[in-house]
Amino acid sequence: MYYVYILFSKKLNKRYIGSTNDLRQRLIYHNNGKSPYTSKGIPWLLVYYEAFTLKRDSLKEERFLKTGKGRERIKYLFSNSGRVA
Repeated sequence: MYYVYILFSKKLNKRYIGSTNDLRQRLIYHNNGKSPYTSKGIPWLLVYYEAFTLKRDSLKEERFLKTGKGRERIKYLFSNSGRVA
């Protein structure tokens, strides 16, 4: 399986969107400060993920979520959930 995920840092009040084939390990990686893009926001919380069978589909979704329309979808997803991001 391949995953697109959204992490949230309360410390920075920012989200991070990424993709991986091992979601648990990737979250550990981010929270151990091994990614230069996320090391300042520890701890990161996993607030959303989607699973895909094909890597190309997960990469396509990751790219979409980083666009203006993708940000609108994220806002919609979290607007009624009471969750952050």
